Amino acid sequence: MRYEGHERVYLDSRRHGVVLLLPLARSFLIAAAGGFLVSLGWPFPVAGAALVLAAALLALRAAWQWERTHVIVTDEKLALVRGTLRRRTAAVRLERVGGVEVDQHLVGRVLGYGTLIAGPLRISHVPQPRNVYGLVENLSP
Repeated sequence: MRYEGHERVYLDSRRHGVVLLLPLARSFLIAAAGGFLVSLGWPFPVAGAALVLAAALLALRAAWQWERTHVIVTDEKLALVRGTLRRRTAAVRLERVGGVEVDQHLVGRVLGYGTLIAGPLRISHVPQPRNVYGLVENLSP
């Protein structure tokens, strides 16, 4: 697999699915409120339907952002690439990474995610961060 023409990609992963927990819970609560309003008499069902639609759009947006965000490790850099229409990339060259750190709290250790810190780049919710850490360490010159 290639990235930007000449680089070899060693990892191309989405962030951990736990990033969807809060937005989807929020969407569920909004949809539940909308469902309650739909069960009431006129004019509340219109507002309830609007809330359900808004909740669906919020959930879709969160899932789309999660799908379009990737953690990429090549033989030259570690990068976080986000976006669809407007792609944004935050990257650090492996030759400039002095040290790599993994920050995991208890829930992150249990669920298998953490924050990877490589120089000025900080990527949260990285799945299996210790494996990514080892990969970056092995690829660093």
